Amino acid sequence: MDMEISHETNHKQHQINQDSSNTGQPHESLYLVLPYLPLFELLAMAQVCKSFNNALKDDILPWLNIIVDENLQRSRISDEILVKIASKAMGRLRTLVLNNCGRITNDGVQTVVAMNPNIEKLHVPQCTSLTPEGIIQAVTTLNQHSATLKSLKINGIYNITKDHFQTLCMLLKSNEMQHKRFYPDTSRQDSIDVGICPKCDQVRMVFDCPLETCERKKTIGGCRGCKFCILRCEECGKCVDEDDSEAACEDTLCLDCWIKLPKCGFCNKPYCNKHAYKQSVLPESSGFVCEACYSTIDEI
Repeated sequence: MDMEISHETNHKQHQINQDSSNTGQPHESLYLVLPYLPLFELLAMAQVCKSFNNALKDDILPWLNIIVDENLQRSRISDEILVKIASKAMGRLRTLVLNNCGRITNDGVQTVVAMNPNIEKLHVPQCTSLTPEGIIQAVTTLNQHSATLKSLKINGIYNITKDHFQTLCMLLKSNEMQHKRFYPDTSRQDSIDVGICPKCDQVRMVFDCPLETCERKKTIGGCRGCKFCILRCEECGKCVDEDDSEAACEDTLCLDCWIKLPKCGFCNKPYCNKHAYKQSVLPESSGFVCEACYSTIDEI
C-alpha cells in the first residue's frame, strides 16, 4: 500500500513539474496565425516572448508579403527599417506594398528589389520621396532576373512624364510577353495603375464612368479621363457635377452615396470610406464628429 501511494505521489509530482514547465508558453494554435498577421502586429508578436521570436526568425512564410497601408505605420517606415524587414524573406519576397510612405527613397526600394528578384507586386503609390527614374531602375532590375513583376502602382509619384510612362510600359510589356510564353492561357489585367489622360494628356490615373446612363458617354469626348478633368464620386466612381454633395473630407460624393454614409453630428457631412479614420467619438455619443467640428468644440 505504501508503495502504491508513493508511486501515485511521484506521478502527480511529475505532472505538476511538467505543467509548471509549460507555464507561459503560447498555445500551439497561435503559431498558425502568425503568417496572416499585418506587418506591424507581426513585429510586435516577435517581442512578446522568445518562442514567437524564434518561430518568426526561422520561418520566412510570414515575411513573403510586406504591406504597409495603415496611417499610423507610414511615418515609421524608413529605408533602413524596410531593408531590415525585407531581409527576413531570405530573397523570396513576393509583394512590396508601401502606401504613402514618404520616408522611402529610391535607394531603399532598389536595395530591396536587388535582394528579392522575384517580386510580383510593387505598389508604391503616394511615396513622394521616390522619383520616376528610381521606379524605372527598380523595374529594370527585376526584369534582369526572372521578370515576374505583374503589378506596378505608382500613382502620386511626382513628375512622371509620358516618356517615363512609355518606358515603364515597354518594360512591363516585355515582362508580360515572357510570362505568356510560360502561361499562355492566363488572363491578365492592366499591370500599371496610371495612364495618359485623353483630355489633359498628363500621366495620371484614368477612369471610365460606371454609370450606364451617363450622358457624357454619348458625346465625342466620352467620359474617360483623370479626376482633374472629370469630377467623380469618391465612393462609386461615377461622374458628378461640381454642385454635388461635399463630404467632410472635402471629397465629392454623388447624392446616392452621400445619403448612405453616416453623418457628423454637428455639420451633417459624411466621410468617404477612405477617410473614415478621421472620425472622432465624443463621450456618451453614439455618432461621430468630423475633424473640423471637433477642432471647433476644443476651442469652445
